[in-house]
Amino acid sequence: MAQMGRPRTFDRDVAITQALHLFWEHGYEATSLSQLKSKIGGGITAPSFYAAFGSKQALFNEVMERYLTTHGRVTDSLFDTTLPPRGAIELTLRRSAKMQCEPDHPSGCLVALGLMSACSEESKAISEPLTQARNQNREGMVACIHRAIADGELPSTVVPETLAAVFDSFLLGLSTLARDGLPHATLDAAVTQVMGVWDSLRTVEMIDHPDVRSESEDS
Repeated sequence: MAQMGRPRTFDRDVAITQALHLFWEHGYEATSLSQLKSKIGGGITAPSFYAAFGSKQALFNEVMERYLTTHGRVTDSLFDTTLPPRGAIELTLRRSAKMQCEPDHPSGCLVALGLMSACSEESKAISEPLTQARNQNREGMVACIHRAIADGELPSTVVPETLAAVFDSFLLGLSTLARDGLPHATLDAAVTQVMGVWDSLRTVEMIDHPDVRSESEDS
């Protein structure tokens, strides 16, 4: 009679969160199987790990899904067309700055820090979800700017992809600043400063076209 395997001694849902924090803190490449087994606990062996998660790569895919449906939702406002375009981008930046400085998880953003340098063939293969998440956020910003131009909030001379790159680079840069220990108050104040780029474009349009300014004041 075949002997039954040892029953699982860890909570799989909790284990995903623990793995998430490890990958978030150290990145995919630097997180070893031994670290994962140690963090998960329960005396988990390598065979038990592979039976539960399939592989390190498969576990990371689950971790990314968990991250994008929880912490990663700070960018949801980019896709909410009921919000004013400027407000949608500003809300994303402020929510992200706050999330990245919260004390109950590693600082920074997993999408920005998890696998920026894909060296091995394995890491190249799993970098796609992070790349897709970054591209999606940038496309959301571009869509917001297109809406602002269509609504007359921004001048037609604005190139949406260029302005989106300004806000996207700021969003990605927040991760390094948060990881370096800058306080949330500083990052939040920086959001106010960077949103001035948007306002300056509208101001320039009003100066160049006074009729736009008078129409705005009449309304």
